[in-house]
Amino acid sequence: MEPPLAGTEAEHLVGALDRLRTTFRWKTDDLDSAGLQTRIGTSSLTLGGLLKHLARAEDQMFSTKLSGAPLGPPWNAADWHTDPDWDFNSAADDTPEQLYALWDDTVERSRARLDAAMADGGLDQLVHLCWPDGRHASLRRLVCDLIEEYGRHTGHADLLREAVDGLVGEDPPAGWRTRATAD
Repeated sequence: MEPPLAGTEAEHLVGALDRLRTTFRWKTDDLDSAGLQTRIGTSSLTLGGLLKHLARAEDQMFSTKLSGAPLGPPWNAADWHTDPDWDFNSAADDTPEQLYALWDDTVERSRARLDAAMADGGLDQLVHLCWPDGRHASLRRLVCDLIEEYGRHTGHADLLREAVDGLVGEDPPAGWRTRATAD
């Protein structure tokens, strides 16, 4: 889980992303529907919504933005015009098992796509995502953007999880595995 102490740029960036992924997954693990739907104050954020949102961010980053591939289910069936926060809002209709499987499967696909892209041109390669003036982003930019997204939402998850059952801490305990992989 720990990024290398003295690795390459690619090892550091991927290591930082994986550390955030692991910390986020630990903060959301082993909860029932009530735990995944807990809110704090007037915020509409929930751990279930964050699981689904970050699954979408992963899919968008390493499909549409990376290669131009269209998003598949469940994203392609959502009415984003009617509900731009569909990923956050629709999570209340999903079971914990569905939310965990969605995030876990998406991250597994993302890791494979990122590994393949790294082997096929590294961080400097230009990706499908481009600005209105025609400039294309690099793979480095996609990885950094996803690190930023996880950084923001892992902080949210930390607060939400503490409100659910008091779980606090920066890192999972030694040897921690998701309930899904521990079964």
